[in-house]
Amino acid sequence: MSPEAQTPKLTLSVHPGALAICRLDPGSEIPAWARDSSFFSITRTADELSIVCDAALVPEGVKRVSAWRAFKVEGPLDFSLTGIVSSISGVLAANQVPLFVISTYDTDYILVQEGDFLRAKEVLGRAFQVMG
Repeated sequence: MSPEAQTPKLTLSVHPGALAICRLDPGSEIPAWARDSSFFSITRTADELSIVCDAALVPEGVKRVSAWRAFKVEGPLDFSLTGIVSSISGVLAANQVPLFVISTYDTDYILVQEGDFLRAKEVLGRAFQVMG
């Protein structure tokens, strides 16, 4: 059975604007520019402080990969559901589109680089409903 058949019919929406994925030292303070973003995700581990936020807010000199676009899996999604990220990543992998995933309590966000965005939107649109 294909991954798409194991999960409910998913609806994805397109997050407006470009995002950046930043890496700071693990002991760094969380910068104000990250919190000023309309969308941000912050993860601290023993190895790093990772921040995803609006690309335009990241100051020069911060280690980053810019120009990511996000697809939001419309939710909320129940924690008992399985295969959601797998089904989306499988479609993208089959079409040679790298991704970065952020999961929240309610849903998942699939990020692709700007150069892959139109292709990602096209191939995801064949497997799922994509709005925007």
